[in-house]
Amino acid sequence: MSPPTPAITTTTPRSTETPHDLASDVIRLLRASNQTLGVAESLTAGLVMATLTSVPGASAAVRGGVVSYATPLKQSLLGVDSALIAREGVIHADVALQMAEGARRATTAPDDGEAVTDWGVGTTGVAGPDQQDGKPVGTVYIGIAGPEGGRAWGPFLFPGPRERVREATVMEALARLREALVAAAAGEEKGEGEGKGE
Repeated sequence: MSPPTPAITTTTPRSTETPHDLASDVIRLLRASNQTLGVAESLTAGLVMATLTSVPGASAAVRGGVVSYATPLKQSLLGVDSALIAREGVIHADVALQMAEGARRATTAPDDGEAVTDWGVGTTGVAGPDQQDGKPVGTVYIGIAGPEGGRAWGPFLFPGPRERVREATVMEALARLREALVAAAAGEEKGEGEGKGE
């Protein structure tokens, strides 16, 4: 008997934005808050990083990334829990979140001391042509970890051939990251305003 199909997560509404538009917003927000970003990618295989670094000035915010295409690398390079992988496979929300958290650690330079990379993004899913871990082609999870904690989104079910699934994942990951950065900045501004009123 096959496992029940989980509810599909809705995507972030967008109009005619391009990946470059989203990446530009992310870089602008990171630079404005003097924060840094690390990336951990599986099915996107470096496309998130390539999109971000196509933006002039990205080097001020983007620290680096890990393409953990093979399952053992998710464990050894990013610290994804082996028991979780054994139980759920790698196409799972908790794996995406642990990848994002691992991206923060992996992109923190040894001489940074306590200055851990501020944000991490993780992408895991099935681009095709075959299903994986019992999950259909197009199933994707995205994780984002920040200074105040993290969250994963999914499952998304992106239609189309392999490249379309990967492109849709990049768009969604950058959109979710932008939302998180905007929310974090709004929280900081609110905190500063409250402090001034004391």
